[in-house]
Amino acid sequence: MTFFSTVEKSLSFVYRIILSRAIGAEGLGIYQIALSVFAVFLTMASSGVPITVSRLITKQNALGNTAGRSAVVTAGIVSTLIFTVPVCLIIFFGQKFFGFLFSDARCLNVFLIILPGLILTSIYSVMRGAFWGDRQFMPYSLIELAEDALMVVLGSILAFGAADAADGARRAGMAVFISYVFSFAVSLVWYFRKGGRLVNPKAQIKPLLSASLPVTAMRTSTSLLNSLVAVLMPFLLVKMCSMTDSEAVSLYGVAAGMAVPILFIPSSLIGSIAVVLAPELSENYYKNRTELLKADVERSLKSAALIAFLLIPLLFAAGGAAGEVLFSDKLSGEMVEKSCAMLLPMCISMITGTVLNSMNREKATLINYFAGAAAMIACLAALTPLIGVYSYVAGLAASYVITAVLNMRLLKKLCPGMKYKGYFMRAAVACVLSCTFGRLLGGILENFFPPVACLFAGGAATALFTGVTFLAFRTYSLTPAIVYIKGRLEVLRTARLKKKSKKTM
Repeated sequence: MTFFSTVEKSLSFVYRIILSRAIGAEGLGIYQIALSVFAVFLTMASSGVPITVSRLITKQNALGNTAGRSAVVTAGIVSTLIFTVPVCLIIFFGQKFFGFLFSDARCLNVFLIILPGLILTSIYSVMRGAFWGDRQFMPYSLIELAEDALMVVLGSILAFGAADAADGARRAGMAVFISYVFSFAVSLVWYFRKGGRLVNPKAQIKPLLSASLPVTAMRTSTSLLNSLVAVLMPFLLVKMCSMTDSEAVSLYGVAAGMAVPILFIPSSLIGSIAVVLAPELSENYYKNRTELLKADVERSLKSAALIAFLLIPLLFAAGGAAGEVLFSDKLSGEMVEKSCAMLLPMCISMITGTVLNSMNREKATLINYFAGAAAMIACLAALTPLIGVYSYVAGLAASYVITAVLNMRLLKKLCPGMKYKGYFMRAAVACVLSCTFGRLLGGILENFFPPVACLFAGGAATALFTGVTFLAFRTYSLTPAIVYIKGRLEVLRTARLKKKSKKTM
C-alpha cells in the first residue's frame, strides 16, 4: 500500500510540475478552483462511503454473514446514485445559474467537463470500500495507480497543446474525467469477477447512512472550506493587498497548486497506513480486544509522528531549492520552508481521525473538525492584511493543531494508558538536530552551487543524516526489514532447490 501510494503521489506531484510549466500559474489556478468545487459535490456524494463500507463489511465478515457483505456494497451504490444523478442533471441543464460558485467564469467550463465523472467515481468509491473491507489491497492499489498514470500521461499530452491558460485548464479537466471512466470500469469488472453480487440492500441502507453521514458531513465541510478558500483568498488579496484579479489568482495558484502539494506529501503515507489499519481496528473494536486495539492505536500514532518528523528536516533544508527547481517559483519554496512544521499536527490529525472513525466515533471527529475549520477562517480574515497569502498556510496549520489536540484527548479517554510521549520526545530531538544540520549545509551549498545541485546534494546529505540520527534515537528499527528480506531470500532459495530436484527426478 505504501509503495503504490508513494508512486501514485509522486506521479501526481510530477503532474503538478508539468501543468505549472505547460499552463502557468494562472491556468493552474483555474484548474485548482474548478477541482475544489467539484470536490465539494464528490465529497457530499461519497466521501463517507469507503470507510463505512469497509467497516460494515469487516463487521459482516466477523459475523460470518456473506449475504450481508453484498448488501452493504449494493446499499453504497444506491445511496450514491440517489444523490449524484439528480445533481449532475440539475447543474448541467441549469448551468447558467451556477456561475456564482466561481470567482472566475473560466472555471465553470472546466467544472462542467469533469461533472459527469461525479456519478462514475462515486460508484468507484463504493468499490474501493469493498476492497478495503475484504483486505484486497493489491487490486485497489493497482487501479489507483493506473488511474493516476492515465491522467498524468493524457493530461500532459493535452496540456502542452493548449492555446492559453483557460484552454490548458479545460484540457487538464478532460484528462481527469477520462481517468474516472477508467477506474469505474475496471473496479466493477474486478468486483463481479471475484464473485461480488448486487442484492437487496434494504437491511444495510440505514446502518450505512447512519455511519457514513457524519464522515460525509466532515469531509463535505472540508471541500466546502477548500472551495471557500479558493474564492475567498483571491478576493481578500484583491481587497486587502491591492492586487489585480490575475495577480491574486496566480498567487493562490502558487500556494494551493505548488507549495501545499509539497507539504501534503505525508498524506499518501498516512493514507496507506489508515487504509490497511482501519479493518483491523474495526475488527478489534467489535470483538472487544482491548489490548490489541490499544496496541494498534499506539502504532498508528508513532507511525504518523515518525513520517512527519522524518520529512520536516528535508523540507526545512531543501524546500526553497525544491520550489525553484520544480516550479521555477521562489515563493513556493519559501512557503514550504516556513510552513513545514505543520506536518506534525497534520499527520496526527489525519491518523487520529481514521482511528476514531474505525471505533464508531464519527460524530466526535465531525465536531472536532468544525473547531479546526473555524480557526482556518479566522486566520484568513485576520492575517491576510498582515502576511498576505501566507494566511492560507497559517490557517491550515491552526486547523490541524486544534483538530489533532481534540482527537488526541478523545483517544486518551477511549484507550487509557497509551504509551507514546517518550517516543514523540526522542523523535522531536532527532528532528531538531536534523533541521539544524540541513539548514547549515544548505547555507553553505547555496553560496557555491545552483539550486539543482543544492536540492539533490543537500537533500541527499540531509536525508542520510536524518536517517542515521533517528536510528540512533531508537525511533525505528531495521530488524523487521532485515528479517523480511532474509525470509524472502529463503523462500526463493527453497523454490530453486525444489525446481532443481524436479529436474533431477
